[in-house]
Amino acid sequence: MKIAVLSGKGGVGKTLVSVNLAAIEGVSTYIDCDVEEPNGHLFFKPKDVLEEEISVKIPKVDNELCNGCRKCVEFCNFNALAYIKDKLIIFEEICHSCGGCVLLCPDKALTEKNRVIGKVEKGRSEQVTVYTGILNIGEASGIPIIDNLLDKNKSLSDQLVVIDCPPGSACSVMESIQDADYCILVAEPTLFGVHNLNMVYELVQLFNKPFGVVLNKCLEGENPAEEFCKEKVITILARIPFDNELGTLTSNAEIAVRKSNRFRDMFFSLLDTVKKEAQHEAATNS
Repeated sequence: MKIAVLSGKGGVGKTLVSVNLAAIEGVSTYIDCDVEEPNGHLFFKPKDVLEEEISVKIPKVDNELCNGCRKCVEFCNFNALAYIKDKLIIFEEICHSCGGCVLLCPDKALTEKNRVIGKVEKGRSEQVTVYTGILNIGEASGIPIIDNLLDKNKSLSDQLVVIDCPPGSACSVMESIQDADYCILVAEPTLFGVHNLNMVYELVQLFNKPFGVVLNKCLEGENPAEEFCKEKVITILARIPFDNELGTLTSNAEIAVRKSNRFRDMFFSLLDTVKKEAQHEAATNS
């Protein structure tokens, strides 16, 4: 079972929920798809870490074969190619690796080479297999790294896989939830939190994914995010209180369920609820 955890912005509690769900399950896999700012590994502190560089294909020109026809320049919608002073210039950083220019070149002056954009790390933390995607600074897109992370775990069906998505609702988030069986939307109890919740709410509906909401940092009194869920008839999976002990553990990069029976019970209950909801949705749609 693959569970994707989303939030409309960073700092809401997405990683808090993700790492604790993976840890409470025991034998499980945690995938950090927030490749621009991964932080799940700070909690898990994985051992025996293996690294793999992730590359994309970009064009390489042989200027002796290039006749200056500029067909590749006209084709590229991202302006990654320019013909200046009788020479084809390739701007590697803005190339989107579509390969179209190589196919289009009539004189076969363009071939492809690898360019490293980041890496994937794999390690273990007790019974949890921890995957972390890390995008190099300045790169335009981390989707190739996310695809690599998900492909490595595509065949996993006999254990829980928790996908810690990037914040927001952009292309990288869409890529992260494509194979998810169930989505957890994490929200804060504020008007701004409602705005961010609505972003991911619309996204999971677009992808027709079953989902529920975890309300984090809950206080007594008015909760606009809860009102939003009631208005939209969205299942509230859990309410995590604004708790000094939980905040301290999290700020110290500690996994709460490994430090406190109280939080162990809370996240065990959340995971049990998510599994039941996912099974119900699967049975309903079968």
